[in-house]
Amino acid sequence: MSVNSAKSRDPIRSTRSERLLVLSSVLLVIAILSIVAFLLIRERANAELSAARAANNIVQLIDADVLRNVELYDVSLLGLIAASQREDLKSVSPAIRHLAYFDRATAAPYKGNILLLDSKGDVIANSASVEPRKGNYADREYFQSHVNNPDSGMFISRPFRARAPEQDWRISFSRRVNGPQGEFLGVAEAAMRLSYFDQLFNSLSIGRDSTVNLISKDGILLAQQPRLAEELIGKDFSSRPNFQRIVKEGNGSFTGLSSRHKDKRLYTFSKVGNLPLIVIVALSSDEVFAAWKRTAVVVSSATIALCASLLWLTGLLCRELRRRHSAEQELSQLAATDPLTGLANRRSLDQALHHEWFRAQRSAQPLSLLMIDIDHFKAFNDRHGHQGGDDALRSVAKVIDTHVRRPTDLVARYGGEEFSVILAETDSAGAQQIAEKIRIAVEQLPLVGGDVSPITVSIGISTWTTATDISLEQLLFAADKALYQAKENGRNRVVAAQ
Repeated sequence: MSVNSAKSRDPIRSTRSERLLVLSSVLLVIAILSIVAFLLIRERANAELSAARAANNIVQLIDADVLRNVELYDVSLLGLIAASQREDLKSVSPAIRHLAYFDRATAAPYKGNILLLDSKGDVIANSASVEPRKGNYADREYFQSHVNNPDSGMFISRPFRARAPEQDWRISFSRRVNGPQGEFLGVAEAAMRLSYFDQLFNSLSIGRDSTVNLISKDGILLAQQPRLAEELIGKDFSSRPNFQRIVKEGNGSFTGLSSRHKDKRLYTFSKVGNLPLIVIVALSSDEVFAAWKRTAVVVSSATIALCASLLWLTGLLCRELRRRHSAEQELSQLAATDPLTGLANRRSLDQALHHEWFRAQRSAQPLSLLMIDIDHFKAFNDRHGHQGGDDALRSVAKVIDTHVRRPTDLVARYGGEEFSVILAETDSAGAQQIAEKIRIAVEQLPLVGGDVSPITVSIGISTWTTATDISLEQLLFAADKALYQAKENGRNRVVAAQ
């Protein structure tokens, strides 16, 4: 086993640690973002729900007020019709008859004139004066509706402008006056100024870009606050998808796209009692979610900053881990490497030899050991000095390392001018071939200045096989003995232990 193979596992462990750290940080960031996103979505739903509740309260308040005032108008109309059908009032003075006709109409706010019309549309009685004013209203929508419809229920007209001098917008509440046989006798009509709704809606706080609307069941806009445009009053919205949904559902809330403003709005709506009227509060989504958006920006920014900081710290930690692993590898390499030659040192040799010995015992594969010594190195060192001796050691080490290429083999400096080579799964013949190549290669090294003879090495070989019953210590001793014999036999040779 080479020193490099042992070192190669350290980067793998480092990479795994870094990947685990990065994966943990990414999962933590995803968890944080998911939790924050869930909370923001929930808060958005709560903001929408709170706005819908507030809008519903406004709708109910408007419903109650409008219904109460419309009922006052209806009471006035019913009182007028009842009084007009009393025979005893026909003989009293005009002042008393006027008082009897319109005694229930005094409490209605923002009221216009209350009229009693005959079957031709002429004014019979007028709440504004004892002497009825001259006028014919047969062309009015409400009059034509009662002529063609025998139902005596209350009719709410489209908005219209009053005749001179006021010229203000109004709507009328009217009922058909029937004779004993159901024949058409005329119409009782009361007008309400739309400024009533302006006053009512003005008292409500709904936001700058939101609107409160009163619309008839036929889709006619009766009042709006704030009034976006004067020409919208009386406009038909019955074909708009939002209105069709409102009519279908009757009461409730939904978020839809405004067909006029092309923005999202929260619509909350309700029918006004049994009247053909619908109150709609259209809240701007920008206003509904304004506070939520500010909170979302702050929370999102803080969360992103936190996650970015976490990832940045993870990057710093990974860098420090790489530095630490690199330092540990350098220390490990220094502890396992001979500083002069770059080969494994004696400590690494002992560890590798024990490892390969036990592996050979398990696998029953041969194990060979080379002991290599530079011939006459002391004399060489005396001639060329320590620097020349060190250069010679490095050159020989490089030659040996070049000829031992397998990852399972190990070249080590045993001490001084002596080297060792572990050859795993190599028999004696294979070891001798490698040893001979090393010997020849060393002998072919360039001559050092002044020398007439090349540098040479003597090599001793010992091999363990299943057929030899020796211990590890005996394997080492046999290699040393073979090396000694090579030196005794004239040096620059390879000797294998017998």
